[in-house]
Amino acid sequence: MSNTERVNFGSKLGAILATAGSAVGLGNVWRFPYMAGENGGAAFILIYFGCVLILGLPCMLGEFIIGRHGASNTYRAYSKISGGSSWKYIGFLGVLTGFLITGYYAVVAGWCLQYVFATITGQLHGDPQYFADYFSNFSMDPFMPLFWTLVVIIVTHVVIINGVRGGIEKISKMLMPTLFILLVMMVVAACLLPNASKGIAFLFVPDWGKVTSDVFLGALGQSFYSLSIAMGCICTFASYFSRQTNLIKSALQISVLDSLVAILAGLVIFPAAFSVGVQPNSGASLVFITLPNVFQQAFGNQPFIGVIVSLMFYGLLSLAALTSLISLHEVSTAFLYEELHTSRKKGALIVTISTLVIGCICSLSLGNWSGLSFFGKPLFEVFDFVTGQIFLPIGGFLTCIFLGWIVPKQVVKDEFTNWGTLKGTFFNFFLFTMRFVCPVCILVIFLHQLGVI
Repeated sequence: MSNTERVNFGSKLGAILATAGSAVGLGNVWRFPYMAGENGGAAFILIYFGCVLILGLPCMLGEFIIGRHGASNTYRAYSKISGGSSWKYIGFLGVLTGFLITGYYAVVAGWCLQYVFATITGQLHGDPQYFADYFSNFSMDPFMPLFWTLVVIIVTHVVIINGVRGGIEKISKMLMPTLFILLVMMVVAACLLPNASKGIAFLFVPDWGKVTSDVFLGALGQSFYSLSIAMGCICTFASYFSRQTNLIKSALQISVLDSLVAILAGLVIFPAAFSVGVQPNSGASLVFITLPNVFQQAFGNQPFIGVIVSLMFYGLLSLAALTSLISLHEVSTAFLYEELHTSRKKGALIVTISTLVIGCICSLSLGNWSGLSFFGKPLFEVFDFVTGQIFLPIGGFLTCIFLGWIVPKQVVKDEFTNWGTLKGTFFNFFLFTMRFVCPVCILVIFLHQLGVI
């Protein structure tokens, strides 16, 4: 039970908000609402909550156990709990995955900042084709996306070099409440629009006729990816937890916050879209093409309100992206400065420069450097595919096998119960899910993504 000379989060609230920030990201704002609306509304949401209980929560709790036990970066945490065996390389895979995601995710975060700037300068107005052309021209531009990528990475770097308490925890206490305040304000504005009730019904009225096996698989995948499992973030942040932190309670609180952001985002998107008769689509086209047009039309009679709502929305996206980037950057920074025995600032600088190079290459692959492709896909999409559909499920699957079958049961139980100071009522259920349920679920997600099932 001896702890290392390692900085912990200064408060329970700081720990929860920082870790929740790592889970809350762009996918919560566009992917979850769309999936819910198109796959049965409330029916999908209920299925999703069930998937969180049987997959998301146990996986997060498993990473909490490994991270707090190791009290070090993700690679070393796996090494410690595995006794230095080959299982430690699961931790290295997590670090690598987080590092690669940081690079291309910064590009998307930069897009969000561009749309904040475009809203302020009055560029986001025109017909639907204008918005499509605007996004296409901007994303393929050789300079502006790089500029915003640089800005967001520098901001992330400044937070990271200020340490766990002075940087990550401090900024999380400001950004996460601001994110929720913006969301609530936008929900109120959207739900007061004409015909907003149709959008609310689209999201919350169950349509069991749309529920198919694909819906279940979609909810399962969303419960895995939305909580940032296997990216190294959860494990790294858990290493800063105190020995008194209730891991079960923390995992539950973070899952609730993560899901709440997604549902609130749906209460912004669907009422606004239905108020002007626009069917919302998914992905980048929803956020950067469809929604600017929706906000313009929905608040056409009050253009100033439309500008404010648009500004809040892209500010919200930027905050969500920034909180995720901070946690992803910290995964690699902690690894470098602990394994290379260097300073935090030097480790952070290496990560910042490296991820900036990755971000620039990924961004340029969408435009001037379109020749940077693999099997006909630009490097941006290749990074997304390899990390999201290959590395993450493999890392999650191996972690479940490792914790469920390899790590001594007593070690896991000690962390689960805070060395007997908490009731271990659900420990056997947790161990059962890690051994049997979670590996099968992740394998199913993996095969579904590859089109095998």
